[in-house]
Amino acid sequence: MTWLAAVPAWCWWLIALVLVAGGQQYRVVIADGTAADARAEASRSDKALADYRLEVSERDRRAAAQARTEEQRRQALADEEGESARKELELARGRTAAAESAAGGLRGEISRLRAGHGATCDTIAAQHRQAGASAVVVLGGLLEEADQMAGSCAAALERSRIAGLACESIYNGLTK
Repeated sequence: MTWLAAVPAWCWWLIALVLVAGGQQYRVVIADGTAADARAEASRSDKALADYRLEVSERDRRAAAQARTEEQRRQALADEEGESARKELELARGRTAAAESAAGGLRGEISRLRAGHGATCDTIAAQHRQAGASAVVVLGGLLEEADQMAGSCAAALERSRIAGLACESIYNGLTK
């Protein structure tokens, strides 16, 4: 114990202070290294996140462009089919007008026959003549009514057929 007593007490305090300060400095250096590693990892994570965001935005841009292209294709197909259907409807309207004109001529002929029937009828009994005239009038009226109804039904069916074919064509074009 003699050599320990030879060292003054203040030196012991100085040695303890140097050891504590050295230990603290070692802890600071280790903490700085750990912080630098954490900053490097965060930087790599930020770069990976930025790359991922760029990839996702590019994928979204391509998907949006593809969707626009598909929508434009479908709209062009629908416009084309609609125009075709409009042309067919115009043709059908023309055919309907021609049929209506022919039906008008037939109706005129029926009216002429009805009017002429009363004038050309022989002088049989008054009852027979009235019964025959009324039958011609009734049948002529029924024929005229049936002709009008058939014309309107044919026009409606033609419009419906054209619209159905246009719808079917558009659907088939869109599902390809």
